[in-house]
Amino acid sequence: MTTTPVPARTGHPVPPGPSRPEQDPGRPGTRGESVNTAHPAIDTADVAALLLRGRTLATPVLRAAVARLAPPMDTVAAYHFGWIDAGGRPAEGDGGKAVRPALALLSAEAAGAAPETGVPGAVAVELVHNFSLLHDDLMDGDEQRRHRDTVWKVHGPALAILVGDALFALASEVLLELGTAEGARAARRLTTASRKLIDGQAQDISYEHRERVTVEECLRMEGNKTGALLACATSIGAVLGGAGDHLADALEDYGYHLGLAFQAVDDILGIWGDPEATGKQTWSDLRQRKKSLPVVAALAAGGPASDRLGAILAVDAGSDGAEDFDETEFAERAALIEEAGGRSWTAEEAQRQHTAALSALDRVELDPGVREQLVALADFVVVRQR
Repeated sequence: MTTTPVPARTGHPVPPGPSRPEQDPGRPGTRGESVNTAHPAIDTADVAALLLRGRTLATPVLRAAVARLAPPMDTVAAYHFGWIDAGGRPAEGDGGKAVRPALALLSAEAAGAAPETGVPGAVAVELVHNFSLLHDDLMDGDEQRRHRDTVWKVHGPALAILVGDALFALASEVLLELGTAEGARAARRLTTASRKLIDGQAQDISYEHRERVTVEECLRMEGNKTGALLACATSIGAVLGGAGDHLADALEDYGYHLGLAFQAVDDILGIWGDPEATGKQTWSDLRQRKKSLPVVAALAAGGPASDRLGAILAVDAGSDGAEDFDETEFAERAALIEEAGGRSWTAEEAQRQHTAALSALDRVELDPGVREQLVALADFVVVRQR
């Protein structure tokens, strides 16, 4: 079995061309082999408190922003965020993990500002993130998110598109209405991150009907689709707090690598995650023909399982859909990915990106307490189950 190549890690998407390994990624494991991703030092209570703080400070401002939308978009957005049910009644829905708001507030503290300084950035990033979720759910045909029917399923595709567009516009409005130089700098970073996010989504869709995607291409796509917005979240609070580019760029690199670690874990959960925990269907990414990291790494590994998987996916690429597949066929694909080493390689990649994220923090002087909290959030990303 050959080793899946690991592209160079510079804090930004790798450029086209041959990979330039900087470290040995290790040999992909065989089916059933476990990879230790535990971080014994992680304090789940502290992480929960950070996430709660982000949610508590950002949610009132987020609600006020959403309330600006014209009916029925305000109601549809409120349903998406879990504030009401499909009948319009108040609800206590799962509003997501709130990692991005937590990071935006910590980012402000990294610049020596009060956490509240980062709230407009936290809200703007959440608006862009949820714009992408509304559109992603429709494009991917996902019927469930956060244990509820998705917006397009309840309110129709047209409103899902319009509400997503409205949230995207609100994000810039929240920052620019601050009327400060810092607000304008933050808006520029958010705009760049948003463009990269959209690039990543387009790349993701284009890969679904390709027989082969390289590891480098997959990491570039995931760096755009997930890494760019997390990178923005971890720098935007510092920018609003008056930080210079040296600190903001180091925090951005931390967030970029954290985003790649986050997506690697998401890719594992997208195939093997418990639907009760993830709120999505079993074999979610396989149903959508996603060329996610476990799939791509398995195809690059070589060997009988890899070859068999490649033959199956080549047939899939020429078909119209997976609607007629039964659970046995999805299970076979998942088993082949694991046997070829795709699952273990992806878990190891999450660890490599986690290490790169923490290394970015070493480039700047940070308050020890803030650094400890950034480390705790990074640990949380790679051990989560949802």
